[in-house]
Amino acid sequence: MWIIFGVIAIITTFINLFMYKAGKDYKLAMAMALSFTALTICADYSYLTRWVKVEDWAALSDVIPGMARAFWFLTIVSILVNIAPILLERKGKKQ
Repeated sequence: MWIIFGVIAIITTFINLFMYKAGKDYKLAMAMALSFTALTICADYSYLTRWVKVEDWAALSDVIPGMARAFWFLTIVSILVNIAPILLERKGKKQ
């Protein structure tokens, strides 16, 4: 499920950027992209709880450190890319 949410988050991010470039209202797409980013993290966390329930500590110790770094990085990138149109819009108004 987390892969599906992740793909939807990426697609809605591109829709967000396309709508901004086309001069249309992009804020709903931005909100959806950020929401699906959050849902991706929640779904993955839920997936990892299965390993905790069956006490698969080897799998957890292999996966968690890398996934944590990846999710931090990808979430920060998602936030920056999705709010870029707002920042560009504000910069354009100042000039």
